[in-house]
Amino acid sequence: MLKLAEKYSDRPAGEFPMLFQRILQNVIRDAFRRRKVRSTWTTLLSAFSGADDDDDFDLLDTMVVDDPSSFGRSPEQNVGQAEVMALIEREIARLPGRQREAFLMRYWEEMDISETAAVMGCSEGSVKTHCSRATHSLAAALKLRGVKL
Repeated sequence: MLKLAEKYSDRPAGEFPMLFQRILQNVIRDAFRRRKVRSTWTTLLSAFSGADDDDDFDLLDTMVVDDPSSFGRSPEQNVGQAEVMALIEREIARLPGRQREAFLMRYWEEMDISETAAVMGCSEGSVKTHCSRATHSLAAALKLRGVKL
């Protein structure tokens, strides 16, 4: 209400409901975005904060470059890789829930089959089936989009 009064007091009264609705939607979206970003960084960095209970702990010392050869790639190659990763993430999001859950736990979280089965509350055979179906679906979807892995 304060934003409406401060910024749009010169507008006709008939526009107030529409303006108020838009301001309210934007404030809510901004709050959710801030919470998501804050939560992500808090979660990521909290894993490092109490690692050794050492006051001289430096997060940068723990970071390792996975693929040093990536520094020699051209910007076009980096953009191409980013586009493929975005495509893969979109296709993973389209998987059915149980397949997506099994796939992410097994291949991105690197959990073994028994851990994944325990977390999902199903048998190890079900985990294998969900992962197999997910990988086949992803491979087919990526092939349709011209991605060769």
